[in-house]
Amino acid sequence: MAKTPAELRNIESLVEIVASLRGPDGCPWDKEQTHESLTQYAIEETFELVEAIESAPAQRDRKMKDELGDVLFQVVLHSQLASERGAFTLADVIENVAEKLVRRHPHVFGDVKVADSAEVVKNWDEIKKKESGIGGDGVSGATPDYALKVPPLPALQRAYKIGKRTEKYKFDWENVEGVMLKVEEEFDELREALDNDVDSEIEHELGDVLFSLAQLGRHLGMEPEQVLRKGNARFEERFNKMVKFASADGKDWGALNVEEKEQFWLKAKAALKK
Repeated sequence: MAKTPAELRNIESLVEIVASLRGPDGCPWDKEQTHESLTQYAIEETFELVEAIESAPAQRDRKMKDELGDVLFQVVLHSQLASERGAFTLADVIENVAEKLVRRHPHVFGDVKVADSAEVVKNWDEIKKKESGIGGDGVSGATPDYALKVPPLPALQRAYKIGKRTEKYKFDWENVEGVMLKVEEEFDELREALDNDVDSEIEHELGDVLFSLAQLGRHLGMEPEQVLRKGNARFEERFNKMVKFASADGKDWGALNVEEKEQFWLKAKAALKK
């Protein structure tokens, strides 16, 4: 049976541990995994890291350390699978990202001068286009296929990114008021679809409402995915508090009517504002 490395504070030890997990005497679960089967865990671990970053300051560092480790494990495990196929190793991954960072930061590792972070982002985009073999400045000279090439992200976050790109094309509302009018227009169209009671129409219009709200967040300088995460957490906290209040009062939650539940909800909201 493989032994745990004596030194656990370096990346080589982690690579050795993961290789042992995949080895002949390794873990049955780890040995069964493929790149495809691990996809869900890459997503879960990334979101758990985000949740740790947004947690209470007193717990943040401990949670971040734990979740960063889980994300790193996913990177090493995928690299191990690739190594077994003779495709690439973790060293190749590290070399690739190091080269990319040097190449995309000529203002740090070269002679390029930049005035501010906005210019850094502009240069970064130009370098990425050259790496992809795409000419033009990404706006006036962009190819149609590249115009809205947005990474595969959670839908709300992707809607925000789409808006950021169309903003560069000067295809955007001038101000928040303009976006609000669009949101109201989309809500009216959703109401009309609901009146028609056609599922495909409702789905279409609901999608437009959500997309428009993402653009409203962008114009307000707020990233909608983050805003919604905070909204989700706020609702969960209030809901749990509401149920606790009902239990403390000896109430059977299932027997409460809508008005009684609403009173507990208001009590929870008030308690959490203190």
